[in-house]
Order: sequence, then structure tokens, then C-alpha cells
Amino acid sequence: MAFSISLGERKISAHDPCYVIAEIGVNHNGDADLAHKMIDAAKAAGADAVKFQTFRTDALILSNTEKATYQADKTGSGSQDEMLRRLELPPEVFAALAKHCKEAGIDFISTAFESESLAEVINLSPVCLKWPSGELTNTLLLKEAAKSRLPILLSTGMGSITEISAAIDVLTGHGTEDIVILQCVSNYPAAIEEQNLRVLPAMSAMFGRPVGFSDHTEGPYAALAARALGMAVLEKHFTLDRSLQGPDHMASIEPQDFENMVRVLRQIEAGLGDGVKRCLPSEQNIRTVARKSLVFRHDLPVGHILTEADLTAKRPGTGIPANQIELFLGRSLTKAALKNTMLELPHVK
Repeated sequence: MAFSISLGERKISAHDPCYVIAEIGVNHNGDADLAHKMIDAAKAAGADAVKFQTFRTDALILSNTEKATYQADKTGSGSQDEMLRRLELPPEVFAALAKHCKEAGIDFISTAFESESLAEVINLSPVCLKWPSGELTNTLLLKEAAKSRLPILLSTGMGSITEISAAIDVLTGHGTEDIVILQCVSNYPAAIEEQNLRVLPAMSAMFGRPVGFSDHTEGPYAALAARALGMAVLEKHFTLDRSLQGPDHMASIEPQDFENMVRVLRQIEAGLGDGVKRCLPSEQNIRTVARKSLVFRHDLPVGHILTEADLTAKRPGTGIPANQIELFLGRSLTKAALKNTMLELPHVK
């Protein structure tokens, strides 16, 4: 069964085209002009949506919070507070980015990390809320988000099934039913062998909801495999240049590679089909040549009672199919049969 929700006019399910999000996040490096350029690049690369991160540093962290190891590796020493302040964009910039997205024909999404930013994001009328893995257990913020009645893409990095279930209970208990559950491994970049992609169909069956993949791996391969396992939403970190300084650039994909990924993803979708096994029109010619018909093994007289030893199967498949042999055994010939000729209905009573 393909569970589904709607994002605006877009249906999200395993049987519909995958909804592809270019996760710009903070890869704009605090530069509004770069953020606008990335919107256009993501649109050209085939993304359905871009996703930013909205936060107020003072409301998000304590001033002495250390950087994660990957952040320190990519941005050097200093506190997380200092790093985030350089990456923070004001509300008027996000309003302009949302307007740009509307004009460009690409959906605007931004992840909020605290109450003030959540209200700002909701005020911009996004198609959905993208929930960060770090806030999976933030009951207070989940309640606020649920009251918006916006669909929620729920990232589950670092989470357990118990925590995911509890978050869904909070959301549904406060007014939001449209939820997509995103498998995620919270490392940047994340190793492909740690992705546990078989959890996608498992979580869809367990929670009765569409599933997706917040992909932090390098390259397109995990995302392509996830599509075959039921991924309905893909979020992939996006940058104009992986060599830029910043915490997430090295775990991101550049425009040309993003475009190639989307192209192959769409080809895979075409190949997934509808799950109904049938002979296709393109196979009919081969079917005629490759299948076999019932053929007489030797000359037989009128009145002979047919046995299995009297018949064999040979190409082409234009005669009586070989799998219908039981219908003719024990019946007498109404006319003589010649070796290596096809059995026909007039041969039997």
C-alpha cells in the first residue's frame, strides 16, 4: 500500500514522482546574494524545492556551546555561537528568498530551530515544515509546529523508533496528520554503509505514512537505492562549490552532479512501474519468437490416442502454447499428423 499526503497541489507517495529538496541550509555562508544564486541553480538542476535554515543564535544555543567535531574540522576553532552568528540571516532576507522562490517556480522551505524562527517560517506560508533531527524530542516546539496544520517532513537522525513514535503522537495530538518520516544519519558526510535504507519500507508499514531520506552521504548512490525502497521525499545538501568554507559544503553536492542525480532518479522512477506483472507491448514480438508451440514428434495416423510422448515444444510460439498440453492428452486424432508440424485444434475431437 502506498501511503500519501499532499504538499499544496503535489501528492507525495512512493508511487508518485519523488519530491526532491535541495538543502541549501547555511551553505549561503551568511551571504544573501549567494542564497539567491543558489535558488536559481537548484531550480536549473531539477529540484522541486529549496530548503534553508532559520534560527536566532541567542534563542538557539548557550554562548559556551562547543562545535560538533565535523564543524570544527570544517571551520576551525571557536565556539558554535560564533559560527552560527556568521551564518544567520535576518527575517527580511528570508522574505525575499521566499518571494524569489515563488517567482522562479520552486517551493520554499526553511527549517526552524526555535519558537521565534518557527513563527517567522510559518508566516512565509511554506508548503510544509521540515523538522530537524535535533528537535525530534523537543516536545514544546513540536506542539507549536503542529498547531500550524502544515505538513511536516520529520527527520529522524539520532532517533529511536520510540522517539519517532512519540514525536508523531505529539504532532497528531495537536492537529497535524500529514507527516512524512525521513530516514537520516546525523553525520556530515555520513558513510553509505551506515544508512540502513531497509528501514524505509519498515517505517512506512509501521507508521502508515510516506517515508523519505535526508541524505548526508557523498554522491548519488544512497539516494538512488532509497528510491527503489519507497523513498517519496529526498533531501540532499546542495552547494555551488564544495571547496567553500563552511560546516556543510563537503557533505553537499554541486549543481551538475545534483542535476545528474535527478535525471537518473527520474529514470529509476520510470522503471519502477506500477507493480502489476504483465506482458508489455514491447515484448510481443519476442514472445512470439521465444515462446514454444506444441509440435508432433513423429508421424501419427488417424485415430491415434495422444500421449505425452507424441508431442514436444518448439519455436515459434504462434501455435497452441506448450503449457496447454494436458488439454490434448488422451484425445484421438481426427486426421493424420506429420512429424515437426504444429498441433492444431482440427487434429483432435
